[in-house]
Formats: sequence, structure tokens, C-alpha cells
Amino acid sequence: MSKNWIGTDESGKGDYFGPLVIAGVFCNLELEKELKALNVRDSKVVSDNQVKQMAEKIRQICLHNLVVIGPEKYNQLYEKMRNLNKLLAWGHARVIENLLSSLATEPDYVISDKFGDERYIERALMEKGKKVQLQQKVKAESDIAVAAASILARAEFLKRLRELSDKYNLNLPKGSSETIDQIGRKLVEKYGQEVLKYVAKLHFKNTVRVLG
Repeated sequence: MSKNWIGTDESGKGDYFGPLVIAGVFCNLELEKELKALNVRDSKVVSDNQVKQMAEKIRQICLHNLVVIGPEKYNQLYEKMRNLNKLLAWGHARVIENLLSSLATEPDYVISDKFGDERYIERALMEKGKKVQLQQKVKAESDIAVAAASILARAEFLKRLRELSDKYNLNLPKGSSETIDQIGRKLVEKYGQEVLKYVAKLHFKNTVRVLG
């Protein structure tokens, strides 16, 4: 029996600096074997170097799509939506729509990690996307297509974070702990507080601490 599906996942959701990246990967039973042979798994249990190497191989064998929401655009969207789950759903929906437009046949289903109300993604999908069966599961990364999407999303997030670090000549770390605030203060001292909207997600509590 033939089976094909799309898996989506994101990276950067919990990181103060850098973009939010949503990735989608098309998979079938043949591709599933290839991804398993590469030992593709949830990016959270893979080192940064392994993520980069694995992403390169996934890009070569799987139809995929990325939506990168840089800090400036992210802050504009958050200001408009006032809800992170709605913003996430918007990104996942765009990836799903983009992949569906590239496929000759409709997939059996689309699977993503569950966040917030299940209807968020459904509402964000346009005409083409509303026709597919959408599955949202806790720890969806156990699905190989979602795991592959998590690798692609994280690889792109790391690349963009490095580019931002190079641009501002300061190592911008992952995460959102209070130690991140020290870097934020250095940025503000050097470039003024306006810089934050170009490098960081302003609604995080870090912003208050950095500017306080």
C-alpha cells in the first residue's frame, strides 16, 4: 500500500535571538527508509554539527519547504496577532500550502506537533490546505517526516543566528535564560535599543530585563 504525508516542525520558538523557522518535509514509504538509514530523529537530541550534516542530506532526498520569519517580521506579526500560537499556526499553514502547491497528488495527511488549540492551523490554512487531513500530536517528532522537518528548521535557525552574530559582531546565543540578557545589554550599548527589533523577539521577558 502506498502512503505519503507531510510533516512540519519549527525552531527558534523559545530563543530570544534569531528567527522563527518552520519547515515541512514530504515523505513516503521509500523516503521513510532513506531517512531512517540516515538515523534522522528529533533535532533536540542531535548536536548542532550533526544537525547541519543531516540537513544537507535531507535536502537532497526530500521535497521540503521553509518559512523563515526574521526578528523584524516576527515582531510585526506578533504585534498584530498578540498570540504566539496563532503566529506558529500561520507559519505552519504557509509551509503546508507551499508544499501542497509543489505536489502532483494530495498527501494522505499532514502531521505537526500539537501547540495550543488544534483549530489554529486549520483556520490559517487556505483553500488548498483545508482539503487535507491534519493531525496534531504531542511529541509528533516520533514521526520521521516531522523529525526531518525539525532538523531542517533547526539547521536554518542556526545558520540565520550565525549570520546575525556576524552582522553585529557579537555571539548571539540560543535560549532565553537571564544570561542572554547580558548580550542584549551589550547590543543596546553598542547600537541603541532600536537594534533589538532586528535581532530579538521583543515580547520575551528578556526585553524588559535588558532595557530595565
